[in-house]
Amino acid sequence: MQMSQESQTPGDLFRRTFFPYAAAARERMLRDQTRIVYYTSAATAMQILRNREIWMRNTQVMNDFLEVDHGISCVQRALATEAGRSFQSLANTFYPNAFAEAHSQFEAWIPGLRGDTFLTCVSEHPATDDQHGRLSMWRAYGGNAGVALVLNPAVFFRPSNALAAYSMPVIYASEEGLVAELAQVTQRLLASPEVVGGLGYAGFKNTLFEMLRFGAVCTKHPAFSEEREWRVISSPALKTSPLLVHATETIGNVPQVVLKLPLKDKADEGLFGIEPKDFIERILIGPCEHPYVLRRALWAALEEAGVSDPGPRLTVTGIPLRANQR
Repeated sequence: MQMSQESQTPGDLFRRTFFPYAAAARERMLRDQTRIVYYTSAATAMQILRNREIWMRNTQVMNDFLEVDHGISCVQRALATEAGRSFQSLANTFYPNAFAEAHSQFEAWIPGLRGDTFLTCVSEHPATDDQHGRLSMWRAYGGNAGVALVLNPAVFFRPSNALAAYSMPVIYASEEGLVAELAQVTQRLLASPEVVGGLGYAGFKNTLFEMLRFGAVCTKHPAFSEEREWRVISSPALKTSPLLVHATETIGNVPQVVLKLPLKDKADEGLFGIEPKDFIERILIGPCEHPYVLRRALWAALEEAGVSDPGPRLTVTGIPLRANQR
């Protein structure tokens, strides 16, 4: 699910050069052994366990109603600054037409950022959240009965193209944040120009396009920073996988196309550890009226999903919070 670069030295250099924010977040997560968590409703959690799949939804139906529009605007404005022009000038010294072609592709792809980009949104889960979760996330995503699936992060960082779905951290920024990111990329290209030579013209152009695309999809308004979000991203028109199933489902009374990501290993393609028994380390049961009824139901669902001893994986947080009163 990670971007398709090896996690050895060449891959590390690639990430640190072209995606410095993502590289730093990845290294921090690995160093601190931070988990990944998926806050959702109890009903959705039961569906995930029973069907052994997670749904990816279109960017147009996400909670942040501006979603990728904010990121697109930030990318476009950052490119027009002095730092943006310096980056473009440096890119042209490697291959004169590469940036112009990548930028043209990005501008043409803007409708696809809205209409053909599907996401699953998760969050960083530090040890301090391990007993009770995060109150702001329960309020935003828990509903009347919320749960948090604490996930093994190894799958998110393991290189694999099996699902044509890639994990990236959200950068909470305005234009200035992306200006700083471009300046950092420029500095690292100057320090390690050999990373471009290993890509060739086509690889360099594609990398520039992916920088712009992921910059647009993963830049979010700074007000959301407490979410500490990571995104699993798929754009089927750019790259598809036979493992991702297109389906039309009704969510919140809105019929919509979703991508169904199967929780099934495909070890020969580098995808493993994603089956529920390995992937779901714990389940936190958040604020709800009947937590122990829910615990019993989740226990049974975990057993059906192949977890032999569900008890230690289930934690009732006991948070004394009522559902929002209207």
